[in-house]
Order: sequence, then C-alpha cells, then structure tokens
Amino acid sequence: MALDDKANSFLRMIRSSQRGRLKVYLGYCAGVGKTYQMLLEGHRLRKEGVDVVVGLVESHGREDTARLVDGLEVVPRLRQEYRGVTLEEMDADAVLARKPAVVLVDELAHTNVPGSRNKKRYEDVQDILEAGIHVITTLNVQHLESLYDTVESAVGIKVRERLPDSVLMEADQIVNVDVTTQDLRRRLEQGKIYPVERIQTALGNFFTGPNLEQLREIALRELASQIDSRRRAPEEQEMSLTPDQVMVCLSSAGPNSDTLLRYASRLAGRLNRNWYALYVQTPSEEPTAIDAETQRVLAGTLTLAKQLGAMVFTYKGADIPDTILRFAREYQVGHIVVGSPSRLSLWNKLRGRKSVVERLMEDAGGITVVVLDTHKMDAKTSLPSEPPVRATVVTQPTPSLPMLTHFLSPGNIIIWDEPVLKEEVLNALAKAALSNSEQGRLSEASQKIWEREQLGSTFFNEGVAFPHARLDGLASPRLALGLTRHGIVDVTTEQPIESVFLILTPAQSPTAQLQMLALTSKSAQNRHFLQRLRSAPTPDAAMKIIEDWERMREDIVP
Repeated sequence: MALDDKANSFLRMIRSSQRGRLKVYLGYCAGVGKTYQMLLEGHRLRKEGVDVVVGLVESHGREDTARLVDGLEVVPRLRQEYRGVTLEEMDADAVLARKPAVVLVDELAHTNVPGSRNKKRYEDVQDILEAGIHVITTLNVQHLESLYDTVESAVGIKVRERLPDSVLMEADQIVNVDVTTQDLRRRLEQGKIYPVERIQTALGNFFTGPNLEQLREIALRELASQIDSRRRAPEEQEMSLTPDQVMVCLSSAGPNSDTLLRYASRLAGRLNRNWYALYVQTPSEEPTAIDAETQRVLAGTLTLAKQLGAMVFTYKGADIPDTILRFAREYQVGHIVVGSPSRLSLWNKLRGRKSVVERLMEDAGGITVVVLDTHKMDAKTSLPSEPPVRATVVTQPTPSLPMLTHFLSPGNIIIWDEPVLKEEVLNALAKAALSNSEQGRLSEASQKIWEREQLGSTFFNEGVAFPHARLDGLASPRLALGLTRHGIVDVTTEQPIESVFLILTPAQSPTAQLQMLALTSKSAQNRHFLQRLRSAPTPDAAMKIIEDWERMREDIVP
C-alpha cells in the first residue's frame, strides 16, 4: 500500500469517527524514518483541510526532519524545572485546550519529568484520545514491555523506557517503517542520524550489523503477530475465551519473575488466549510474616502482570502444587508457566521429596507445564519464531466480546456514599445480580462468593474487585456493579476499592465465567472509564456512562 493510500485511509477514519483514533509509526531503531513519515502525513492531512498541530517532535538535530516541522502549527512545549535543570515536555493541557482534529506526538514510550500531568507520554496520549482528538505517534519496537528480555538478550541493552503492549494493541492503525540495515548504517555514516562526533561510537556499539538485524527481525515478528491477531474472524476471537488459557505461577522470592511474566504474555498472544498470573500465598507468606522489601517486590511483580494484560489472582494454600492445579481446573487453564525449581538436597531426595515442578508434571493430567530456566534464561530462544512478514498497515478489527450493557441496568448498580464493609457490598451486589424470581437463591450465592474469597481475595490493589462464583442451575450469567465513594473499610489495598464487578455464572458452563471475567477485566483496564464511573451520582447516570463508553468503543470504521 502506498504512503498516500495509508494517509487517505486514516483521513477517512478520522472524518467518520466520534472518538480519538490512534495511528502508530513503528520502527526497529532510531533513524529508520518514523518521525519523518509522521510529519509527511501531517502535511498531507493539512492539505486536505484537517486541523493538524504538532504536540511534540524530536528532530535530534536531523535537518531533513526539522525542515518538515515548518508549515505546521506547533503547540509550545511545557518548561519544567527538575533538580536545577530546565526540561521541556509536551504540554498535554495546552493540546487539550487547543483541541485540534489531529496531533502529532513523537516518542510514545517517553517518561515525563516528575510532576508532569502523567508519568508517561502514552498516558498523555490516552488523555488526548479520550477528549476526541486523533493522534499520530512513533514508537520503536524495543520499548514494548513484553520484549524487554528478548531485546536485552539479542543486543545486550536494557531498555529503560517501556510501555504496556496493550497500548500498541489498541492502536487503530500501525505502519511499519522499515529500511534495510545496510541503508540504516549508511544513513548513520552520512550524518543523517547522529552528529559527526557520535557516528563512529554508534557504528561500533549499538548500530552494528548483527544488532540491527536482530532488532529488525524482532520488529517484523511483532508486526506478524499483530496482523495475525487482528485479522482473525470473530469466531476465532471467541476461541480465546474458551478452555486452554495460559497461567504463570509466581512466588514472593522467585528469581526473574518479570521474565516469566513477559514470556507468558507473549505465549498467550501467540495462542490467542487469556492469561492469569497466580501467586500462591502459603501460611508462611501471610503479609504479617514477610518483610517489607519482599512485599514491595511482590507488589511490583503483580503490578507488572496487570500491565502486561494478565488477570492477577492470589490463592491461599499450604500445598502449592495442589493449589495451582485447583486454580488451573477452575479457570480452564491449558498451559502452566513456571520457573525452574531450586535443587533439592540429597537428603530430601532420599526421603522421596519432590519439587513443586515435579509434582505439577506428575499431576497435571493433560495440562501442558512449561518450565523456564529462570536462573539462566535465554530470551532469544524463549519462544518459537514466526517467519518475517513485510506488511505495512495493521487496522483494528471490530471487538467480539459481549458488552456490559448486555448484563447491566440501573437496577443492578449500587452506589455507596459512605464507607462500607466488604460483607455488605458482596451481599447487596449478590441480591442485585439475581432476578426477582431468583431471590430465593441469595443465601446460596452469598455463600459461594464467600467460599471463593476464602481461597484468595478478588479485591485487587488497583482499586477494582471481581468477586465471582458459579451456581448450579443458573440459566445465564449475572452481573452487578458496586461503586464506593470512600472505599471498603475492611479491605486493605494500596488503592481504595472503588469499583466492584460481581459475577455469577452457571456451574454447568465454565466458559461463561471466563467470558465474564474477560469482559469486566478488559473494561476495568481503561482508567478513563473507571474515572467516569466513580463520578456518577446515580445508578442511572452510571448506566448512561457505560452505554456511552461502549457506543464509543464500537465506533469502528468498516
């Protein structure tokens, strides 16, 4: 597809859209031409009468790129003092006040100066999109969170600035900006990427032929994965909600938990499956029994799991393999990802002791157990590779998940204006979820929900809860939503619980539980949606927010 065709495609999209659209120019390295192509498209859109502004462009001294900014309106940057140095950032508030049709924003993974509107530039972009402004941006593939270990292993570099894969997955269009590695090195030698004094150092370090080939291959694989995911028919998309999910097992002191999570994230993406991150809390790992540093590391690991798209669960159990397998069977898991176990002493081996992994493999009963050597993990070989695909544009498909409006009405939305207890929330939402003819089952539903909570709380650190249970004889899934103004007083989390999605599903249909968990967790990942819900004064207003949000999410160009 020619570049003019790509620009016209985005032009048609933004003219017919009621929500902010996101287009990403993706490359494998600095200097391939992402910013240049973004600016060219800005000029093309401007000639078509579209109101385009530059939110932020980093030319890095490249004259050809800097010249392309001329003729485009530039929103002045925000100057901020940090540790005695004046730094410049995109002024997201000024962009929102200016409210153009399209804004050009360079370097999506950038970390903002402390004290900025948001910690990361991609969050600024999300705010801009939420305001109905379309965004064209740039990104290098190595900044994707799930590729951190792969990139480090391939080229020996730790990428500090990263963003969740979901940001790229939610883009409406992705354009692969690609040049051969020989051409890229030639550009560098000609002074088109870095100043003269940096050229030889760059050629001998990061810009070596093997490094660039590795990064280019990673970028092409990522594009292949994105294309494969987005071109699936709705029937194939729904396969991701059926049995054979992926789970990764975490421990409070396991080595390289981040690597395990990134592997599981990419495995789930390859298999088109949901995935879960499970931390088994043994009696010796109660919060009061582990030190503050271990708690901090564990909290960071669970936060990363959520950023990578996992549903995070804590299950209580003294027998770790048994607890893992109980969870796997409950949530239709087909692949269990675990780290390599510590070696047992000779004495324990003589006594017939077995490691967690050995017991999992013996008792898995048809579940695939993937054991990664987390002590010496080679990220380059952690996943099978796909053949490179030289496609250039990826367009977002219509979502196939059911919607909250299929299950919610003002009658099963409850708002608490005062601090409330967990038991009161669960009981009230269980009553709201059941129809009038099903109220005789309220005691049973409440008991099932509490039994699930005893296994491990579904009230998470991010201020959202997903209590759920399966009931015999229930005809179809049920959902209720609780919103609290001042949190739940007897639940200790880093962020007060403000949104509770209570789910009841038929026991005879395990897949229904997976579908409802996928629906609610996906919805709760959107911070703007949650912010709007929390501000709703009444159940009717909350329902209107849900309807408007889902209508906006359905605004996809055929």
